[in-house]
Amino acid sequence: MLEIDADAIVDLHRRRTEDWHLEPPAAAGDGGLMGLIEDNHRHNFELWHEEDRARREDQGFEYVYRAKRAIDRLNQARNDAVERIDAAITEAVGPFADDCPINSETPGMVIDRLSILALKAYHMAEQAARTDATADHVAACAARLEIIETQRRDLAAALAQLLAEFAVGTRGFRLYRQFKMYNDPNLNPQLYRPQRG
Repeated sequence: MLEIDADAIVDLHRRRTEDWHLEPPAAAGDGGLMGLIEDNHRHNFELWHEEDRARREDQGFEYVYRAKRAIDRLNQARNDAVERIDAAITEAVGPFADDCPINSETPGMVIDRLSILALKAYHMAEQAARTDATADHVAACAARLEIIETQRRDLAAALAQLLAEFAVGTRGFRLYRQFKMYNDPNLNPQLYRPQRG
């Protein structure tokens, strides 16, 4: 049986984002579905900050190179986490009937988007609270924060509806694999073909 609540996911993302800005994130202790969701959020949290580091121009090539490599690793971990969320939900709800309408986006993908919105909300709130920025900057960021919060509420409501439909079998989804090719030395021609000068 599917026991997952969209509001609980939003709350988990919010709490962990706040916590991890005070103390570095650790692997989730809960091995259940919420633990998988927390793992996905942790990868997004680390990815967010690595993306910020990769844009520094004052640290030299090696710094940016290492950040870009970390981004590749974290993106792969993030996608793997989405697949694990979807696999756990698939196991909880069981197979869908052949004639069941299929949703184009999996619940893991929606949860991943909610994770990103939690990070956007946190960082936009920081910008809206800056005392060293112009009034125009603060006002623009406050307006953006309102939009982000509306988007997050709407997406959480859509997820709640989807989860309810999945639970009773009136809508389904397929568990697709991402098949990220750029990280695989057997699939990326830049990695498996000998390079010429």
